[in-house]
Amino acid sequence: MNNKIKISWGVLLAMPLLMTFSGCQKFLDRKPLDATLEDIPGGGLEGQALGLYSEIRGVHYDGFNTIPWLAFHSFRDDDSQKGSSPGDGSDWGAIFDDFNYTKNHWSNDQYWADHYAFLGNINKMIQIGDSLKQTDERAVINMGEAKFFRAYVYFDLVRVYGQVPLVTFRANTSEQANVPKSSEADIYAQIDKDLDSATAALPVSWEGKYPGRLTQGAALTLHAKTYLYRQRWADALALCTQVMNSGQYSLYSSYEGLFRESGENSSESIFEIQATETAGNSSGALYNYAGSQGTRGSGDWNLGWGWNAPTDELANHTYEPGDPRREATILFSGQPDGLYGNVLPPYDPNNFPQPYWNKKVYTDPSIRLSTGDQSGAWFNHRILRYADVILMAAEASNELGDTAKARELINQIRARARGTTNALPDIEAAVSQDNMRKLIIQERHAEFAMEGERFFDLVRWGIADSVLAPLGYTHKNRYYPLPQGQVDASHGVLVQNPDYQ
Repeated sequence: MNNKIKISWGVLLAMPLLMTFSGCQKFLDRKPLDATLEDIPGGGLEGQALGLYSEIRGVHYDGFNTIPWLAFHSFRDDDSQKGSSPGDGSDWGAIFDDFNYTKNHWSNDQYWADHYAFLGNINKMIQIGDSLKQTDERAVINMGEAKFFRAYVYFDLVRVYGQVPLVTFRANTSEQANVPKSSEADIYAQIDKDLDSATAALPVSWEGKYPGRLTQGAALTLHAKTYLYRQRWADALALCTQVMNSGQYSLYSSYEGLFRESGENSSESIFEIQATETAGNSSGALYNYAGSQGTRGSGDWNLGWGWNAPTDELANHTYEPGDPRREATILFSGQPDGLYGNVLPPYDPNNFPQPYWNKKVYTDPSIRLSTGDQSGAWFNHRILRYADVILMAAEASNELGDTAKARELINQIRARARGTTNALPDIEAAVSQDNMRKLIIQERHAEFAMEGERFFDLVRWGIADSVLAPLGYTHKNRYYPLPQGQVDASHGVLVQNPDYQ
């Protein structure tokens, strides 16, 4: 298992914005606006920055890693479903699989609260850094890390809800934090500003003792993705080209190996949420990205809660014949695992309640044995990887009329995916822009299945209405209603999304 950043859990956690389901808790620590070095825990801004990495993976931030994140980012597409056993969280299935959105459910409260709690600590760090006016290299980098995280939070929020409150300051009263929603254009403008700052501040790479720490490539990649969502093709292509020309990244040799422990922080990794666990280190068990999705069985197959299970649509109607990514993405009940010489139990509604499981979080039995834990608490969450840069560049190139460049790029992805097999031949003949667009849609579908990209891709392509209609989706489901408790607590300042009033 790779060495990873080990960060103390003892970080100050800001309380969620207008947190109504625990209203007696305070949102603010009421420090004065003019910060001094005494305001900063040991390690200065460096300590604050490392604290952000700890927070985004922590047990109090389910909105970034576990079931609430999976519900908003994965259950709503045609690749995955709620999973687990039928009776476990059946309300989640009705809400997210069947698009019966509700304004009052703890999944919504948690997702919103975790994002704004994290945002509160980011803004606190940025305010302290601005007040201290430190200009040394490490302080500049630390501020870049905070700006990246703020952009990352708002990109999540604007994709899930549309218009949301734009809070970019350290509030000292709950009234200061009670602000109305901002337009999507204003939110994206702030994302642009923060990612420009992060790109200028972050290093091209880190020394080996900091695996997984944010780099300039991460800022450029996230920024390119935000441009893609706005169909700013030339801007997206320019940033993707900068990443591809940096010499810092390459496709990992094995698609399946990319999702094993040995593939963590590899040449393809641009941003991963880090996790770690060693024998006797129970703190790792608080991190449940893999555990929330691991097979729900008994004995050696009691690997987690079984949520986020592949659908029959993904298993049987998505991949081209022979595409190795199918077997690299899906574990099939009753069949060999294809990795460690084990055979899964047969599908049984009572004892092994899904026919398919997410293989991209399938953990190494030897690590389970060495840690004494089967939850997969050591397993990293891949957020940005180099394959996305290549396919974003292909999409932008095609939309700008360069189908030849798009074909060259998509063939890189297909070549890595097929490995030594005869599957997935290169796209050789020239195709029209429209046909290339369809090929890119298919390639992204196969490449990123079960990784939380598909739903948002369908929405931004304008095809969610047709693709997801059989599941109950209608156009209003592109955005989720705001938590009603937050709306009520704002006393008229925060207005519910129009489709859900």
